[in-house]
Amino acid sequence: MPRSFDMAAEYDGTVEQVHRAFSDRGYWLERLADSGADSAALDTMEISADGGVDVVTTQVLRRDRLPGLVTQFHPGDLSIVREETWSPVRDGTATATVTGSISGAPVSVTGTAVLADGENGGSRLTFNASVEVRIPLVGGKIENFIGKLLVELLIAEQRFTSAWINQNR
Repeated sequence: MPRSFDMAAEYDGTVEQVHRAFSDRGYWLERLADSGADSAALDTMEISADGGVDVVTTQVLRRDRLPGLVTQFHPGDLSIVREETWSPVRDGTATATVTGSISGAPVSVTGTAVLADGENGGSRLTFNASVEVRIPLVGGKIENFIGKLLVELLIAEQRFTSAWINQNR
């Protein structure tokens, strides 16, 4: 049974500034380079005429860096494909659907994000993710492990994005 995780992050930048970063190829290339993955690629990036953004990335973590619980059930490196589809900013808000999968593993992550005005002139990203690991008996443990990693990832990406916006005004 999938587990849900609710997360939030505060950005120094406005909704428009954060969304503009999400629409910048250079941002994604720098973010992926800073991700800590052993290899990372920006597979596709499409910006629609109305300002929506669709990004697909692949990040690879080598097997020797993975916890034992994961290596017991997945031989080799983890290849994580992530897709974010952001709406254009409308009335000070942008929304996204996010999906994630691991090649050759019974794991899926789906979620929705809302980027809206925050306090003190910044913006706030709220993210609800559903993680499902289809492995009997231990799937729940792995789902909790992935949920914790998602929180850490959200924090790291918030820090990176805020710094990127400050450097690229």
